[in-house]
Amino acid sequence: MTAEASRAPRALWHGRTLALVGIVLVALNLRTAVGALSPIFDQIAVDVSLGSIGIGLLGTLPPVSFAVVGLFAPALHRRFGLEPVVVVALAVILAGHLVRASSGSYLALVLGSAFAFAGMGVANVLLPPLVKKYFPDRIGLVTSLYATIMAIGATIPPLVAVQLADSAGWRVSVGVWSLFAVLALIPMVTLWTRMRGARTRAAAGPVHEAGADSPMADTIEHVEHVEHVGRIARSPLAWSLMLVFGLTALNAYAMFAWLPEILLDTTTVSPAEAGALLSLFSVMGLPASLLVPILAVRMRSVGPVIGVGVACYLLGYLGLLLVPGAAPWLWVALVGLGPLLFPLSLVLINLRTRSHAGSVALSSFVQSFGYGLGALGPLFVGVLHQATGSWMTPLVFLAATGLAVIPCGIVVSRGRMLEDEWHN
Repeated sequence: MTAEASRAPRALWHGRTLALVGIVLVALNLRTAVGALSPIFDQIAVDVSLGSIGIGLLGTLPPVSFAVVGLFAPALHRRFGLEPVVVVALAVILAGHLVRASSGSYLALVLGSAFAFAGMGVANVLLPPLVKKYFPDRIGLVTSLYATIMAIGATIPPLVAVQLADSAGWRVSVGVWSLFAVLALIPMVTLWTRMRGARTRAAAGPVHEAGADSPMADTIEHVEHVEHVGRIARSPLAWSLMLVFGLTALNAYAMFAWLPEILLDTTTVSPAEAGALLSLFSVMGLPASLLVPILAVRMRSVGPVIGVGVACYLLGYLGLLLVPGAAPWLWVALVGLGPLLFPLSLVLINLRTRSHAGSVALSSFVQSFGYGLGALGPLFVGVLHQATGSWMTPLVFLAATGLAVIPCGIVVSRGRMLEDEWHN
C-alpha cells in the first residue's frame, strides 16, 4: 500500500463507531457544570449560604481548575494511558455533579464544583489527542463535531436551569447533568476494555510491525513524549498558539462576566434584553465551532481565519465604545464571532503536531496556560472599571488583546510542526 493510500480518509464510522460516540459524549460533559449554577443562585442560597464573594469564587473556579489540572494530564496519560485517564476524568465529573447536588454547605458546593471542573480540565487536554489517535484522517470534521457539542453543552444548562429548579428543586437542576457523564462512561469503558484485550492478545502473539493502533506504537509515543515534553516551553509555536487560545479565553470570560453590566450602563436596554444579548454572544460560537475546524484543515494558511476573528473583535469593541446604543445586537454579535479562534486553536493542536505524544504535550501547554490567562479577563476588566469609573478603558484593553492575537497568529499560520522545533 502506498503512503498516499494509507493516508486516504476512511469512512467516518468504519471500525471506529465506538470511539466517535465516546468523543461526542465526552465533549458533551466538558461545559455542563459551568453554567448550571449561576441562573439559580437565589434558590441555592435558601439552603446554602453564598454571598457575593462566594459567588465570585465559584465563577473563577472553571478557568483556574482547567489551567491547574490540565498541567497534570500528560503525566497521567504517560502513566496510565489515554482511555483509562479519560474514564477516570468522567467518573470525577460524575462525582462532582452529585456532590454539588447534595451540598448542605458552601464548602461542599465548592468541593463538588472543584471535582467536576478537575475532571473537565483533564478531559479538555486529552480530547484532541483522542481525536488524533482514532481519526487522524478526519481531524477537521471530528474536531468540528466535538467543538460544536461542547458549545451546546455550555448553552443548554443555563437555558433550562430555572425551569428545572422551579419544577423539581435546585438539587435536581444541578445534579441532572450527571446523566451525561454516565452515558459517556459506557462507550469509554468499553473502548478501554477493548484496548486492554488487544494489548493482551498482542503480547501473547508474534512480534509484528507497529501500526497506528498497536501497543508497540503506543510505547513509541510514550518514549517520544518523555523525551520532548520539557522542550515545549522553548517552542515559539507552542507559545503563540497558547496566546491565541488564552487571549480568546480572556475575552470570552470577560464578556460572560461583564457584558450585561456594560450594556446596562452604556445603552438603554433592559435587564432582560441584556440577558438576551449575552445569550446572543454565546450562540454566535455555534456556527464557528461547526465550520472553522473543517475550513482550517482545507486551507493552505489559517491566516485569513485569524484575520476575521481579530476584525470581529475590533469592530464589535469599537461599536460598544463609540456608538453603543446604535445597534447593540450587532456589536455583541461581532464580539461573539471573535471566539471563532477557540475551535481554530483546538484543531491546530493536531494540525501542528506529527505524533500522538506531540498532540498531548501541546494540548496540555496550550489549554493549561491559556485557561490561566483567560481567568484574568474578568479580574482585569473589573479592576479597570473600578479604577476609572467608566467602561472606556476596559473596552480599549479588550480591543488591545484582540490586536495582540495578530503576531501570534502569524506564527501559527506558517504551517511549521512542533516536532520540527524540538529537533532544531
